[in-house]
Amino acid sequence: MPNNFASGKFAIAECDRCGFRYKLTELKNLVIKTKNVSIKVCPTCWEPDQPQLSLGLYPVNDPQAIREPRPDTSYNSSGTSGLQLTPGDTGYPEGGSRIFQWGWYPVGGAAANDGGLTPNYLTSVGVVGTVMINVAAWSATTSYAQDDSVSYSSGFYLAIKASTNHVPTDITYWVAN
Repeated sequence: MPNNFASGKFAIAECDRCGFRYKLTELKNLVIKTKNVSIKVCPTCWEPDQPQLSLGLYPVNDPQAIREPRPDTSYNSSGTSGLQLTPGDTGYPEGGSRIFQWGWYPVGGAAANDGGLTPNYLTSVGVVGTVMINVAAWSATTSYAQDDSVSYSSGFYLAIKASTNHVPTDITYWVAN
């Protein structure tokens, strides 16, 4: 049976990407997402199919849990957490996989209220600078709203009610801050 197309061994064609002329036999088909998109490109413009475009095309089984895990026996437990503050005591964090630091004041507790069971070897080092707040002086003619701040007689006051011409020492309208 005869072929419906000529062999094209001497045919000239253009690259669909750059537009330069090449022999038709030199052009390659471009593949995108594992599909042949019928775009013919020259060897310079040709690139393999990008593997990241195939994400989600194939099922992946990636379990996260461990089958039949075993407990960590690298510590002798004592107290509620198994960690003490004195070196050499049972549970002092000298090795094993449960050495952890909570930070300076962990959520839900701190060294002051956990009975010495939480070791905390993290210490902050630094200097706190000076903070300057500019607060306007109290004026009898100004209307103040709740939460307004004023300075008065070498002190600072916070309005707890809206007021006009009430001295900041009046505890019905102001609180010392």
